[in-house]
Amino acid sequence: MSIEALTDYLLQYGSIVIFILLFFGIVGIPSPEESLIFLIGVLIAQHQLHPIPSAIAAAAGAFVGMLTAYAGGRFIGYPLLHKVGKFIGLTKERWEKAEQSFKRRRKRTVLFGFYMPGIRQISPYFAGLTAMPFFQFVTLAIFGTILWVMPFLIAGYVLGRSFHVNPSYAPLVGVFFLVMMAGWLLVKKVKSKKAKNSESRT
Repeated sequence: MSIEALTDYLLQYGSIVIFILLFFGIVGIPSPEESLIFLIGVLIAQHQLHPIPSAIAAAAGAFVGMLTAYAGGRFIGYPLLHKVGKFIGLTKERWEKAEQSFKRRRKRTVLFGFYMPGIRQISPYFAGLTAMPFFQFVTLAIFGTILWVMPFLIAGYVLGRSFHVNPSYAPLVGVFFLVMMAGWLLVKKVKSKKAKNSESRT
């Protein structure tokens, strides 16, 4: 979908489209939702969208998406994984290793995983699969949603108020954010590798 068509849908249907897009962005195919949220902020600044309903719809869409994915992982995911695991090379040993790895990091993964495309789609399913306590998941998902949606929304609003931001430039925000995240992960990996090499020499 082009940015022009997306903008037209947002202006025509408002909060309904915002909710649907953020919902499917969490439960569906990974996409640069950061660009969408930034665009919403720009349109709010240009008085083309109402601020409060738009912000609520964005946060609600992401949060309900998290709940839906958690429920899918909790009630459907494991039986399905058990049936298809042998066809995709996921043995019991590999699953147990992945499960233990997620359990060690699941709180911060659910809370901050929103900032990592792909992880934000996987983390609620894994939370359900590993039987993460529901109220713990809900609490972290609420805070995670707010910490993810509001900065991009505010950034779009502030820039939209300060400058004439062409909505067609919104996708660049997602690209920039992906590059920044990839750079951060690369630096982290290099530092971790250097630390392991230093330990092995001592």
